[in-house]
Amino acid sequence: MTAGEVGERGASHLRFSEVVGQEDAKLALILAAVEPHLGGVLLRGDKGSAKTTLARGLASLLAEGAPFVELPLGATEDRVVGAVDVAALLGDRRHAFRKGLLAAAHGGVLYVDEINLLADHLVDSLLDVAVAGINRVERDGISEAHPARFVLVGSMNPEEGELRPQLLDRFGLCVEVHSPTDPATRASIVRRQIGLERDGSISDGADASDRALRERLASTLPAPLTDATVDAAARLSVAVGAEGLRADLSLCRAAAALAGWEGRSETDPEDLRRVAAMVLAHRRRRDPFDPPGMDDRELADALDDALPPPAAPAPAPAPAPREALSDDPSPAPADSLPEGQPPEDQPPGAPDAVAPALPPAPEPSSQDHPLRLVLPAASRTDSAAGRGAAAAGPRGRAIRTVAYERPDQRLAAAATALADAGRVAPDGSPAARVAMADLRAAEAEQRRSCLVILAVDASGSMAARHRLDAARTAAIGLLGDAYRRRDRVALIAFRGEGAEVVLRPTGSVEIARARLQGIPTGGRTPLAAGLRAVTAMVRASRRGGGPEPVAVLITDGRATGDEADPLAAAQAAAAELAATRTRTLVLDAETGPTRLGLAQALARTLGADHVALDEIEGSADGRAVERAIRERLTDSLPRP
Repeated sequence: MTAGEVGERGASHLRFSEVVGQEDAKLALILAAVEPHLGGVLLRGDKGSAKTTLARGLASLLAEGAPFVELPLGATEDRVVGAVDVAALLGDRRHAFRKGLLAAAHGGVLYVDEINLLADHLVDSLLDVAVAGINRVERDGISEAHPARFVLVGSMNPEEGELRPQLLDRFGLCVEVHSPTDPATRASIVRRQIGLERDGSISDGADASDRALRERLASTLPAPLTDATVDAAARLSVAVGAEGLRADLSLCRAAAALAGWEGRSETDPEDLRRVAAMVLAHRRRRDPFDPPGMDDRELADALDDALPPPAAPAPAPAPAPREALSDDPSPAPADSLPEGQPPEDQPPGAPDAVAPALPPAPEPSSQDHPLRLVLPAASRTDSAAGRGAAAAGPRGRAIRTVAYERPDQRLAAAATALADAGRVAPDGSPAARVAMADLRAAEAEQRRSCLVILAVDASGSMAARHRLDAARTAAIGLLGDAYRRRDRVALIAFRGEGAEVVLRPTGSVEIARARLQGIPTGGRTPLAAGLRAVTAMVRASRRGGGPEPVAVLITDGRATGDEADPLAAAQAAAAELAATRTRTLVLDAETGPTRLGLAQALARTLGADHVALDEIEGSADGRAVERAIRERLTDSLPRP
């Protein structure tokens, strides 16, 4: 399947009902399809844990022919929301609208893998449209609205960094997805996948399961909410410290979807127990140093306090029919469900569970809740310079167009076509070809972010542990708000025979905390190797179009190693790093009454700022080191 295009359903992928385990993820996808106003599902977890398979399988359980659209990370705003049809403008001078991926996903599933790496403004747009069901575009002389009702499914690996909390909060449901650890379960998964790859056939049982679940979902609507459920949801949100009202709303919507899926006539406060973890865990985290999710005991206590004692369950009537989508609106009875369907006293979403069909989206009108995507006329940059500020640049969200004058500018095709369409020949007829004066370039707004590369001397001197502690604390501190600003931090330790990348560039506090424990010390001081490792990481980041690197060296400037002249080798490596024009800070760890000043000489070669580590007040706990790095490097990066 081509990235960004509608996927074809066929025998090359496992069906939803064939996925082994992942019951919470299955239930979350079902609830999001029953109640589109939940605003999407976020699947967080391991690579290769069936996240994409589940999202694709969900599309096969919606209405016949429901699309599965995968949004690539490199997609532009024009490709996602739609834009002027450049071909029509240049061909017959017709001003038309070309729909984007949001329109292609209507009635199906829009899947974004690694959504935490997608540009924030695109994630924001996706979430808005997922709830509203309408995409409205007003730009480049176009005023267009079209239905865009889909189930938004995002997946991410936390090792690559977190979503900003403002975006995380807007996902209705979030589920942790992990690969199974039981060997028998893993073997079962492997057999199913390899069997499918070899003969491409779908078992009769899987086909029957999907068909039964599709019919059940087609007749499912959210159940009416009771006052008791709403009151309990409000108490529960307060009990866990959820900010804003999205938690309350999502709890109620998820409870209504669950009751409808199970065929009950109204919700019960006990429904909240079943959905609380997937609604509240990702909203509980206020500080990046807090562990992700919510402690089971904490959630259980909040539920016990918020919910009344459970009442005896009432018999479950059939759900309200959806006449337009099914001739037989009643749900499949328990004894007629396919093999593997969970009994009524077990949570739904077992391997045979499937997501419901979406209600038809209304035509655009002023009574809907449209998303208005208006391209501003000028850049909206933050007034204060510094990390995370918005600034004009060649990449990011397009904010305006200017005359195309340099080859390094980004050509704005739609604006160029509009300029050409408005130009006429001397006789009043349309101009025959695009002129140089018609060319327009896009100027974009992008967030300033950086990669802080910490390189620390971990050799056998008595101060090695102090240097490492300062570097470790500074790294964790710098990551404190990296998830909001898309910054990254890396740590290189040099000792013994060479340099080791202890922490690869990451924006995750959890990953950094785990990787920075137990770093060994001792041996010689291969300073040249440490500097070369920094240079290699700088070049790799720039080649990959990553954040702008800055370097921090924590060293006393001494060098020992296999080279004939280790100090000269270090100076040569420093000159190589200086040639990359990377902003650098040398934190001088030299101590004692007699000092050689080697770190100062190193800083001069690097063209770097120089600060004595023992002169930084409070440097023993590393917090002051973090502040020094912020003040001298990350908050004074040049605008991109």
